[in-house]
Amino acid sequence: MSAPERIPPRSVTAAELLALGELKVRGRIRDASNAALFCTVAHDGQEVSCVYKPVAGERPLWDFPDGTLAQREVAAYEVAAATGWDLVPPTVLRDGPYGEGMVQLWIDVDPGGAELLALVDAEEPEPGWKAIGLADVGDGKTALLVHADDERLRRLAVLDAVINNADRKGGHLLPTADGRLYGIDHGVTFNVDNKLRTLLWGWAGEELTDEAVEVLEGLREALGGPLGTRLAQLITAAELDATRARVETLLTVGRHPEPSGEWPAIPWPPV
Repeated sequence: MSAPERIPPRSVTAAELLALGELKVRGRIRDASNAALFCTVAHDGQEVSCVYKPVAGERPLWDFPDGTLAQREVAAYEVAAATGWDLVPPTVLRDGPYGEGMVQLWIDVDPGGAELLALVDAEEPEPGWKAIGLADVGDGKTALLVHADDERLRRLAVLDAVINNADRKGGHLLPTADGRLYGIDHGVTFNVDNKLRTLLWGWAGEELTDEAVEVLEGLREALGGPLGTRLAQLITAAELDATRARVETLLTVGRHPEPSGEWPAIPWPPV
């Protein structure tokens, strides 16, 4: 009788590791507006660094229900994963040392990466850059705030339009040494009202790329299936309906959105 075939163990995904591993707090991220803790999570011989934001540490906001920011962070990851662009680090909702919270894979930023934002003393951006608007630099002077004409940023601008991101700052852009770009801090997203506030206005009013249209068509289908089911556990029914409507509007109009004029278009401070 032959010995039974030994099946090698399946490798654990980053999201599974974050959800299943033992979470240990190593320190506090002090420049965060809500409680954010630097942690490690270990499971079955694997260990990674991560960020843990407990719901108990969230500061109340007038325009978002209390205790919902962690769920919105996870919902943003779910939508980002469905696009195939993987612009948001793996993010899960789980219990931790200070109660339920969001746990997200830590991303090491490449300090020598290409510049994504700049202030220039000019009226128009140079080739390779997109204008955001004029910024007050003190002493009654202004400078032109620009962002790179970078396909990774353009994809992120589409994602932000879908999730209705109310706080896309420069410090939320994490380029890595392998050439990838991640966006983080998605707690103020998915509002039913138009609250898009971002530094990525350089493509406002321009036609969406063929790639973006294809991705949005995929999102429209996914929101009527498994993705919609997952989001229904994280945001309200009205917010899910509004997300579907934003996708439909983007496909119908076929262009990047423009500032509404009803809400500050650029976050402050911009970094």
